[in-house]
Amino acid sequence: MDTNKIDMYVMTNAKYFPSEKIPYLKEKLYGIDDQKFMMLSTIDLKDPTTLLLISIFLGSLGIDRFMLGDIGMGVLKLLTLGCCGILTIIDWFTVSKRAKEKNFSNVMTLI
Repeated sequence: MDTNKIDMYVMTNAKYFPSEKIPYLKEKLYGIDDQKFMMLSTIDLKDPTTLLLISIFLGSLGIDRFMLGDIGMGVLKLLTLGCCGILTIIDWFTVSKRAKEKNFSNVMTLI
């Protein structure tokens, strides 16, 4: 795989992945072929900043959990208004990390 392509991909999408896992991601990207690299552009990466804003403004309705694919907790937050605000406040501090982990796992399943 071309080093410039990999560096450009990592530099462009670094905010979507946990910073401690970027070297591992680069190492894995060196071992894939061009077809899989082209498929990387089709993966829907969740923006951690957008999810944080959604969590702040609509978190008590569980929309942040639905966007991350955590349907069960999304329904719980919707029916209990964020468990009386407790889960909503917890999600304000953890939603960005969960979004980055979800993006990383989605990329790793493709690779």
